[in-house]
Amino acid sequence: MNYACHFLAALALFPASLALGNSSPFPLTLSNCGTDIHLDSAPKRTVTVGQSATEILYALGLAERVDGTSVWFNPVLPAFSDVNADIERLADNDPSFEAVVNRRPDLVAVQHAWHVGPAGSVATRQQFHDLGIATYIMPSDCDAKDNATGGDGTRTAAFSTESIYKGILELATIFDAQEAGTALVTDLRAREAAAVAKARQLALPDDLSAVFWFSSPDEAAAPFVAGRLGAPGYMMDRLGIRNVIQSDEEWPTVGWESIARADPDLIVVARMDRRRFAADSLDAKRDFLHQDPVAREMSAVKNGHIIEMDAHAMDATMRTIFGLETLVDALTTQSFDP
Repeated sequence: MNYACHFLAALALFPASLALGNSSPFPLTLSNCGTDIHLDSAPKRTVTVGQSATEILYALGLAERVDGTSVWFNPVLPAFSDVNADIERLADNDPSFEAVVNRRPDLVAVQHAWHVGPAGSVATRQQFHDLGIATYIMPSDCDAKDNATGGDGTRTAAFSTESIYKGILELATIFDAQEAGTALVTDLRAREAAAVAKARQLALPDDLSAVFWFSSPDEAAAPFVAGRLGAPGYMMDRLGIRNVIQSDEEWPTVGWESIARADPDLIVVARMDRRRFAADSLDAKRDFLHQDPVAREMSAVKNGHIIEMDAHAMDATMRTIFGLETLVDALTTQSFDP
């Protein structure tokens, strides 16, 4: 992934003042994941709970408005390494409510609904709102999704990158940076279209199948794999690849015996810095696939069709488009028996 080299690198250097729109949208009322949020002016201090919101704000040229970050899976995109180094990381995983509030933010921008849901792992939206702090949840985690089921939730319809573009444009409006938002969405749409066009030039088998493995509580346990309606399902659908996992859950656990019976042609494994579970490690995943008596018999393992992808790209984020590019680039190096 070389996204740092062109558009984002240039946009990240824009002062926030240059990214502001010509006509103010304030006062602003926005319906967000079932809650109306009201803003009289653009936030000056923001805390992000989730890498997705963090990198979008950086890409919009708004790093100077970010006063603390949290919940990281992968290193920040290279284009933003300098600005990110100057911003306090409150926690690698979930921050405490106190840590967020102590930054005195005007806005808390959140990647996952469960961070600020009714049983929020950080706090509830109401707790923040009672203190006069607005909250914004990325719509990619609530549009066409039922989060009442707990955990990662269940998709009620297939994920679409339109929800990512919606989130970018809404954040751009919240910060009165509409021009930067439009430019970013235009660039991402072009990258998405180019990746799909590139894939169509490949002679891929009509029945190519795959499984996306995010992690596991331990190496031998049933893994968390991608359901058919999430971001990995979108990647596979765009490229004509069949997901062997048919669950509507975002990340269901499925036993290796069931996966082996489906015998996917490709196994896409998540690469991450997080170490919450034993199988977060990429090396642990690869060791398991080659050593487990069931997993090592799968065609993808025997044929070396194991593809690495940033964990953050497997979630419904701006990096999903980069994940699509990663998958297409990897497929150009693979050969499949006719």
